Formats: sequence, structure tokens, C-alpha cells
Amino acid sequence: MYQTVECLDPAQWDAVLLSLPQPHILQSWAWGETKSQTGWRARRLIWRDGRTGGDPVAAAAVLIRRLGRRLPFAVAYVPKGPLLDWEDESLAEAVLAHLEAEARRSRALFIKIDPDVRSDSPAGQAVTALLARRGWRPSAEQIQFRNTMVSDLTPDEDALLAAMKPKWRYNIRLAQRRGVVVRAGSAADLPVFYALYSETGRRDGFLVRPFQYYRAIWGRFMAEGLAHLLLAEVAGQPVAGLILFRFGPTAWYFYGASADQSRELMPNHALQWAAMCWAKAAGCRRYDWWGAPDVLAESDPMWGVYRFKQGFGGEFVPHIGAWDYPARRLGYWGYTVAMPRVLAVMRRRHRDDRLL
Repeated sequence: MYQTVECLDPAQWDAVLLSLPQPHILQSWAWGETKSQTGWRARRLIWRDGRTGGDPVAAAAVLIRRLGRRLPFAVAYVPKGPLLDWEDESLAEAVLAHLEAEARRSRALFIKIDPDVRSDSPAGQAVTALLARRGWRPSAEQIQFRNTMVSDLTPDEDALLAAMKPKWRYNIRLAQRRGVVVRAGSAADLPVFYALYSETGRRDGFLVRPFQYYRAIWGRFMAEGLAHLLLAEVAGQPVAGLILFRFGPTAWYFYGASADQSRELMPNHALQWAAMCWAKAAGCRRYDWWGAPDVLAESDPMWGVYRFKQGFGGEFVPHIGAWDYPARRLGYWGYTVAMPRVLAVMRRRHRDDRLL
């Protein structure tokens, strides 16, 4: 019924993705190519329906990474995929069966998927039941955010503003009155944005990789028209910035940065409003804020981020999260349970040594 073929043509691959439900930038050809700099190799699979003359009905960019030169095993990951109509159970069965076989063929310990399937829908409940029935397990390691916030960009700008909380509308206008100017950036501005991003990482405590890593990603996507840099300036000095990624009907707010100075001028409010307007003008229908709490409670570490995004009219969208298929159960246990415990002991001993 379904024929599975590997795609080797970038333009054909992206065109197939855009013909399927919920095309995602992390399944794009460009994303697979950028991941090669960290040791991943992409295999791009298309499922065609023989009943309709070979129309594409599903796709999955499978990222595979070897565990080492001396180890014959690998891990596999389908970021934000596979893409298909998950309400079609026979198609979902066929795609999952092929991915399971692909994991065994590539000698992967496991394969991970995290499709954008809402957990609060009948389809989401059916998909989780199907995954469990086939031996997949909810993953303890969520590579991407499980949940997100989404703004509908189809209303006009006045309606988008009206859907925001009053304080957010006030802050957008306040930033404009106090001289915050938002401008589009180019590849030449990437070092400026990276400096802001590094400052944000130090302040908020998240890992920031070397500039060369981000330049390869940001520069490539900007050159292909899949990313857009915006900078907020006060008196010509950059104080905040963001990079949007776009693919098909969706824009994603992946990277944001701000300086400690001029925060009282609300540059981030002006920046996000400019980003939403740009995405709408570019033809996007959805603004994905990329990240929301696991639980809607003030105790969640992302509660403050959630409140900020909600103020712009973002809707909380829960997903089923990441699921793993253990192709080699003993190896999977070693990789996901034993190895983290050993590393935790080593880190604890190293910390204790420094205390002596």
C-alpha cells in the first residue's frame, strides 16, 4: 500500500514537507545539514500511497549519530516528526513500523520521535495508545520543549493588539514613545546579536555555544530566507534581539536575547510585536513562541516565560512529547539509565574533590 523511498533532492524534500500536515522547520533539509556539524547524519524518508499514484503521505528526516569510533552503535532522532495525518491509523502504523526497522538496520540503540500532536485531543490519545501498543516509551529526555504557545496571525493587526493584555499593549506603545527602534538585521549583525545572546545566557544560566556554531545555523537559514533577525536599539545601541525561523505557515521564536541596560524601556515588548507583524506580512498564519511549562502552575520554572507569552495572546498548546523505541533494550537501558547515573557520580566526586 505504501512505498518508502529516500529523498536526496533538497528542493523536492522541502516541497514534500510543505504538502503535509504541520510542516516543521526541524524537519527541513537545511536543519538536517546544519546538524552534521555536531556529528549527525540525516536520512530523509518519504512514504507514497500506491492507491493514489504515489502521492506523498508522510515524511521523516531521521538524524543518526554514531556513539564513537570504536562502538558499532548509534542513536536516532526524528525532530518534530514524522509528518503525517496521525488520525490515519493505518498510515501511522506503517510509518512507525518502518522507523522501528530503520533503527534496527542502522544499529541504533533507540529511535526518538516528538511530533506536534496535541495531547488534549482524541487524536493525541489514540496516538499515545498506538505508540504504547507498539513498544514505544515516553522519553525521560525531552530534546525539544514538550509544550508551546501559539498565536493565530490571521486576524488583522488591530485585532492582534486587542487580543493582548492591556499592560502588554501599553508596554509596546511605551517602548515606541521612549525611543526604542526595531530594525531588521543582516548577517553582518550576527556578532552583535551573539554578544547579547551570551549576556542573556550568563544572566539566565543556560549553555551558550561558540559563535561559529550559531553562525553556521543562523547564517545559513538567513541566506535561504528561512530566518529573520530583528534588533531593538536605544539611541543606536542594540539592547535586545531575536531570530525568527519560518517554514510554510509557521514562524518560530527560537532565539531571544537582551542586555541588562534599558530593560525599563520595554524593548522586548516592541521587539515581539515587530516580529509578529513581520511574520504576518511574510505570509505566516501561526506564531510559535517555542516553549511553555510542563504544568500550568506557578511552581514550574517556565511560569514567568509563560505569562510573558500569554500576555501577547499566545494560546497554550500541550503536546504528547518525545517517545523512544528501544531497538536494543539492554543498550537503551545502559544509555538512558546506567550512563546518566555514572556521570552523576563522577560529577559529584569532582565537585567534592574541589571542596577538599
